[in-house]
Amino acid sequence: MNDMLIRGDLIPPVSDTSGKSGKVGENDGSFSNVLKDKIGEINKLQLDADAAIAKVELSDSGSIHEAMIAMEKASISFKTMLQVRNKMLEAYQEVMRMQV
Repeated sequence: MNDMLIRGDLIPPVSDTSGKSGKVGENDGSFSNVLKDKIGEINKLQLDADAAIAKVELSDSGSIHEAMIAMEKASISFKTMLQVRNKMLEAYQEVMRMQV
């Protein structure tokens, strides 16, 4: 497993490369836009894995190794997304339990 690949796919950039300001992710928009983009990337990995599996099943042009790698990438990304969602839900629930 390549840990850098996983981090590169799921974590937004740490610094603003536009040089306009010091705020993180300002060029990407809001948090919801970043989240939507990452979910879209995870969906693309799922679709790529499905296509690789279909190549192996329907024709001999696909490689079993490539299909397995695509499936693992999609699986790891999806599991990571679920963990991020769970942490966000926990944080939301914790904020809702706070007394004002």
